[in-house]
Amino acid sequence: MSVSVHPTIAEIGQARWDAAAGPSGNPFVSFDFLHILEESGCVGPRSGWTPCHLATDGGVMPLYLKTHSQGEYVFDHAWAQAYEQAGGQYYPKLLSAVPFSPVTGPRLIAAQPAGRKALLQGAVELTARLGASSLHVTFPQAEEWALMGEQGLLMRQDQQFHWTNAGYATFEDFLAALSSSHRKTVRRERRLAQQEVEIAGLTGADLTEEAWDAFFAFYMDTGSRKWGRPYLNRAFFSLLGERMADKVLLILARRDGRPVAGALNLIGRDALYGRHWGCIEDIPFLHFELCYYQAIEHAIRLGLPRVEAGAQGGHKLARGYLPAPVYSTHHIADPALAAPVARYLEKERRAVAREMEEIARGYSPFSQGKA
Repeated sequence: MSVSVHPTIAEIGQARWDAAAGPSGNPFVSFDFLHILEESGCVGPRSGWTPCHLATDGGVMPLYLKTHSQGEYVFDHAWAQAYEQAGGQYYPKLLSAVPFSPVTGPRLIAAQPAGRKALLQGAVELTARLGASSLHVTFPQAEEWALMGEQGLLMRQDQQFHWTNAGYATFEDFLAALSSSHRKTVRRERRLAQQEVEIAGLTGADLTEEAWDAFFAFYMDTGSRKWGRPYLNRAFFSLLGERMADKVLLILARRDGRPVAGALNLIGRDALYGRHWGCIEDIPFLHFELCYYQAIEHAIRLGLPRVEAGAQGGHKLARGYLPAPVYSTHHIADPALAAPVARYLEKERRAVAREMEEIARGYSPFSQGKA
């Protein structure tokens, strides 16, 4: 099965890309989302994310040549530092991912196992042809993770905190499943967050340029303080509202009519994905309200089975978000680096599994027997 390499997703084309990726219902691997990143200039050679997507008969794979490890959320900085201190060259490397998005979704996007294996083999071969140090596949689906492990890639596991809809009809139904102390905490936080602001969820035609201007100010302020250089530019948000408005849920908080905070979500077939948050005023518990509680309310309203609220977040546990595994795989060309990384990942997987088990056993916010 032949595999071709493409310097832009447009070269593959929307019809061909979405014929493979569309059935997943995941907005992050849609043609529109990945094309918006390229068209806006957020992704490209100047950003250190050079597209080199793969395509085969009935399958596609988002793939980038990277000159750094920023915007990935699966950290290999220590590997790069150790390798370069030993005289190796870690960059460039290849990465299959959705840029700047720690969201699980298909990476070897093909209906048949033969197509998925062909895409993986093509990516490994391209690693060698480009002289890249390694190939990394971040946040794949569990079955892809297993397949890539069977094909010899190193397997890594971490955790996020996701909310699961146990058939709740209302937010109050969800609260009823929590222990008494956690239920009281959530109600108190919501009351304090809502007492000074009005909150609205915007989607479709409600996503005006004025709303995007407000949110971009929040995004830039928070991003500049947290990691120095926000990854997304203003054009990205306009294009997102223009082409994917029905997949966007922008939750805005206004004080006296003036927007002061916002949280950006994408709507998938199986989940509401929380992605970005920002504010220009410090209001107690507003972050929890917009990012976690409003997301739960909207997921219940939309009948979605879960909320994925992004990376990090042990603080999410007390608010009904439980640990869920996330995965990555790694092909490292030099055995001198691959061997110690493999030993490290084996120990890390055991540690992550123990931590998830301990959290589920001893720290769940739900009443016994409920979730």
